[in-house]
Amino acid sequence: MNKTAIKDLQAGMVTAMPVHSKTGQMILPAHSLLTTQQISRLEFYGIEWVTIQDDASDSDGNDASEQEEFVTYAQRLRKSREFHMFKVDYNKKTEVLESSINDLILQHIPVDSNTLIKQVSSLYSNHLTSLSVFDMLHNMRQIDDSTFAHSINVALISRMMGEWLHFPDEDLDVLTLAGLLHDIGKCTIDAKVLKKPESLTPQEFDEIKRHPVEGAKLLSSQSLDRRIHDAALMHHERCDGKGYPSGLSAAEISPFAKLIAIADVYDAMTSNRCYRKGLCPFEVIATFEREGLEKYDTEYIITFLTRIIDTYMGNSVLLNDGSIGNVVMVNSQWLSRPLIHLANNEYVNLAKRPDLYIQAII
Repeated sequence: MNKTAIKDLQAGMVTAMPVHSKTGQMILPAHSLLTTQQISRLEFYGIEWVTIQDDASDSDGNDASEQEEFVTYAQRLRKSREFHMFKVDYNKKTEVLESSINDLILQHIPVDSNTLIKQVSSLYSNHLTSLSVFDMLHNMRQIDDSTFAHSINVALISRMMGEWLHFPDEDLDVLTLAGLLHDIGKCTIDAKVLKKPESLTPQEFDEIKRHPVEGAKLLSSQSLDRRIHDAALMHHERCDGKGYPSGLSAAEISPFAKLIAIADVYDAMTSNRCYRKGLCPFEVIATFEREGLEKYDTEYIITFLTRIIDTYMGNSVLLNDGSIGNVVMVNSQWLSRPLIHLANNEYVNLAKRPDLYIQAII
């Protein structure tokens, strides 16, 4: 069992003990699968923490069939030897990246490109396939959501996208390093602004928006491929001309910056932040379906969407009505709304059920 603060609750978690209000009223029974609505209800009642099951073994006397009901795809993955090996290796790589960037900013020690590329390349080759990278990263969300972890994630996702697009090996290495260093400018921004849990003032948001320019300044003194510098400077530019810092048009944006922009937005939106919980990946995919062709490079966003959806086949999901099921078939015309095989052995085609949507991967 795990005592979890209300702010850290995620849809799909399972209560290990009943939850009572301060007046003794039971709000949720034990073994309740949390939804976003239930978490909001707990917040309404002023609940500060909830006891959550670590895995299906926290049964408090339930029989095997009741335990099995809550053994989801993610729970099995998090208990696997492969995930624990990945977690240890991932944390080591994150520390190496943080040390390297701090050395550059504080002591002006040049970036060791070969070491950084090797760190991420080995993390990818040692543990991941194109189908498992999102599984691993999704299940690391509650462990580390720092700027450095985000940079590792963007590097991994960008490298995978480069493979999908058949980039040559030398370009994959440059792309990996560009992903690692794309947000280096954030290390120059006041931490109080970066980690502010409330809404930013216009002045604070303007400060955040300085990080591409600051990152490009830091990298301009390094002997690096120009595309790495451009990725740091342009990863918030958009093909519709509505990005920042310069409002560039599609033709003016570096190809690597266009690709990293997709990886950056996907990882940022699905990660927890001090001011909000991470979105469900299917919600982010839906956003890309609505806006992607205008904001992002057409070839890159179509490749990303058509390939990423395959990585979630077989995953256990929670629907907004509380139903649980597995993703079993993709709707090619509406990728964010696949066919779900429910736990009660029924099938629901979300493309034909506008009242339902995937609330969380569990």
